[in-house]
Amino acid sequence: MAVPSTRRLRGLRKALLGLVGLAGFLVVWQLVPTLGLINPQYLPYVTDVFARLAEESVDLAFWRRLGATMKSWAIGLTVATVAAVVLGTIVGLVSFLRRATHTVVEFLRPIPSVALIPLAVLMFGIQMEAALVIIIYASFWQVFVQVIYGVADVDAVARDTARSFGLTRREQLTRLVLPTALPYLMTGVRLAAAVALILAITAEMVIGNPGLGTLIELSRSAGDSVGLYAFVVVTGLLGLAVNLVFRFVERRTLFWHQSIRGEQAR
Repeated sequence: MAVPSTRRLRGLRKALLGLVGLAGFLVVWQLVPTLGLINPQYLPYVTDVFARLAEESVDLAFWRRLGATMKSWAIGLTVATVAAVVLGTIVGLVSFLRRATHTVVEFLRPIPSVALIPLAVLMFGIQMEAALVIIIYASFWQVFVQVIYGVADVDAVARDTARSFGLTRREQLTRLVLPTALPYLMTGVRLAAAVALILAITAEMVIGNPGLGTLIELSRSAGDSVGLYAFVVVTGLLGLAVNLVFRFVERRTLFWHQSIRGEQAR
């Protein structure tokens, strides 16, 4: 009973410290324009920003734009994850393919997704599909590389032992490769989720399809700094929520792994 209580107290302390840090940040934000350090036209009062957020929260159009952003994010992340898992597993299992594709991967992976926006617009116009091209391209590499490393990290002795015991390829994949690659996969998906959200909003700002990015761009062009900061705060809250959800799923899925058990023991 003592261990769960200690963990609960540790979690409560961590959450409390997080709230204190957030409160300090908001106080500093409010003081900077109040003391005239920055013109409120460029950094509005935090009270005005949160008042605007309260107004937007009862506007159906705001929620539709938010839903459009999350729809692009979810579709892009799902397609990228499925494609990366399938291709990463095949490439990771075949050493010839791993060596043959290494240079191509290292060439394609650093290309910024925003550089593909003109091509995506030419192909699909100002539609969600154009944004999906950017989201899928950026998030695919996060998962793909992690899966390759995870599959290739299978212990050679364990692989030989599995063969000597006569395990079929399917049994080796489910009992040996998957448990080894799963921590890599979960890390890759969590990173890809954040990248996909960033690219979803960036694509909306540049391409102009409906979403939070469009609201930010419209506020900027109208000189509405309060609205601009309010929508930026929403994107920050979305990023925080996405990270918390994927960290929760990661901890639940990898409860048996030493990395998660080590975190819980500290």
